[in-house]
Amino acid sequence: MEFVEAVKRAGVVGAGGAGFPTHVKLNAKAEYFLVNAAECEPLIETDKYLCRTYPERIVDTVVRIAEHLEAKHAVIALKKEYTREIAALEEAIRRKAAPVEIFRMKVFYPAGDEQTLVHQVTGRCVPERGLPLDVGCVVDNVGTVLSIADALEGKPVTEKFLSVTGDVARPTMFHVPVGTPIREVLAKAPVNPASYAVIFGGPMMGKMLTEEEQIDAAVVTKTTGNLLVLPKDHYLVRRSKLSVERMMRQAATACIQCRMCTDLCPRYLLGHEVRPNMVMRSVWKEKLITDEKEYLRCFGSAANCCSCGACEMFSCPMGLSPRKMNDYIKGRLREKGIQVERNLHPEERSGVDYHKIPTERLIARLDLTKYVSHTLPELTELKPDNLFIPLSQHIGKPAEPVLKVGDVVKKGDLAAQAAAGLSANIYVGMDGTVKEVTDRGIRIG
Repeated sequence: MEFVEAVKRAGVVGAGGAGFPTHVKLNAKAEYFLVNAAECEPLIETDKYLCRTYPERIVDTVVRIAEHLEAKHAVIALKKEYTREIAALEEAIRRKAAPVEIFRMKVFYPAGDEQTLVHQVTGRCVPERGLPLDVGCVVDNVGTVLSIADALEGKPVTEKFLSVTGDVARPTMFHVPVGTPIREVLAKAPVNPASYAVIFGGPMMGKMLTEEEQIDAAVVTKTTGNLLVLPKDHYLVRRSKLSVERMMRQAATACIQCRMCTDLCPRYLLGHEVRPNMVMRSVWKEKLITDEKEYLRCFGSAANCCSCGACEMFSCPMGLSPRKMNDYIKGRLREKGIQVERNLHPEERSGVDYHKIPTERLIARLDLTKYVSHTLPELTELKPDNLFIPLSQHIGKPAEPVLKVGDVVKKGDLAAQAAAGLSANIYVGMDGTVKEVTDRGIRIG
């Protein structure tokens, strides 16, 4: 129990992007402990850097987590092309004589999706809207593993490793306090275009910031793994500005019902009921359907969409937006209070092994090939003058501030405590004075 408490106290959350409080995930027993080091999206360097730099610490901590979970199998999963990283981890496993396996994944998108990873390693299909634990697995990102290593030594989460890629002078790794303004990070990258957009994360599922005010206000959080910089006239930036209404009109007039969005859907291939072609066929009449059974027939499958973007960024020959339409419909299902039944025992479909999206082709389709670099990014340590620490950096309730304006704080002090229920502690990343406390966060200078 002390293991879980140490992780909870340190405020560890999923570092790969979702931000699920890790102590909840580790309060379990499982047959498999899987480390996700597959870097789900293109043009992200963080997991690779961590595997090359801290292989022994990763292996030691994987063994401790597996022992806590009473897992029979401890597996680190990477793409097979990550030869340097695999070599570093295998050498650490050999030196430690550790009971840890390396699983080499094929190079495809979305290899780093945890449900895809579970299927690749174990052959098991996670239930619709379920968790890996439902099939005896716990999955943590490699960055989360290192946060757990710190937590077991009494160190809270105060800093973050992240890569900066895209239209920059050179891809760079950064190590910064949580709450660092991203303008300061990008100034050190440095960015090539005078005016740019930024994607928090990767090009497929990341959050796009296009307005200057948005970028000015954005800060590094516990879940920030990458900043992808793009010129404002890039295809992905222009596409992000399409309104829902325009996407719906495009679906009504241009969808040819080829089914590629469905047939190449990673969750559909795992046996989930996800049929974006059905949503695209019917979205024009969505507000006209009053019968709940008919609504479920047309749109119920949207509830199982994981928003990976494969359908609209790769599969659709017409350049339509099935993912965004699924997202819209998920909101409408919530508004209507319609519950969609889950398949608790999905079985993989026949195309699962060969209907995979090659990462290289995806990068070309996204017009990102010019930003692919084969040089190893160097690390930059950045100490900002000011931090803004958001109270919501995780799934669940925002943390509750324990500081007030004028308080003098040290790095590692508690800034906000976990709220009742699903939440996480948040800590201060530098010495300073509290300048502002709002319902959004805490500013320290």
